[in-house]
Amino acid sequence: MPLRVPEAPAAALRSVLTALSSPTAVREARTPALLGARGPATPELPLPVHVLDRVTAEGVTATRLTGWRFHIRCGDRAVAAAETMLTPDGWAFSHFFEGPYVASTEHALRQAESMAQPYQPRLLSVPELYMLTLWLHGDGGADASAGHPAATDLLVPLAPAPPGIAAHRPHRVAELLPVLTHRMTPTRLLGSPA
Repeated sequence: MPLRVPEAPAAALRSVLTALSSPTAVREARTPALLGARGPATPELPLPVHVLDRVTAEGVTATRLTGWRFHIRCGDRAVAAAETMLTPDGWAFSHFFEGPYVASTEHALRQAESMAQPYQPRLLSVPELYMLTLWLHGDGGADASAGHPAATDLLVPLAPAPPGIAAHRPHRVAELLPVLTHRMTPTRLLGSPA
């Protein structure tokens, strides 16, 4: 079933289009793939970026929307990504970037397209673990800027994933969240050897 890609805020898309039309913004981006791209560059696949700040003792996640990410396509492939952020004046362009998460996100989205259940794709960042996941939310019509991962939602770790967590393997939130919680919990030393 097709993914239900959410619609990005119009101001976020406008900010990316403005940055793409600015030779200065593209040149200063330090993204060789974008600089060397032939033909028009177009933003597509807007995905809301949520950050997992913490998990409570009851297993409830505290997440917040931090931006929208667009893949920048030239011809038949994504050459970079553009990220926007929310400012007091509304949505604004943040930066262009390239690297493994661009291709990894596309790979995970292709995998998700073949699933039987429709999902709303989002990105969930876990900064404490230097981890980014494709969050497949089960309610395709939900407000993409709000909400928390439901136990039945899927998380697909993107490559490079932290050691011991397989990239591109879908996990139910209820299965992966305890692993993430355990890794995010600081180790407490009860004493030192004498």
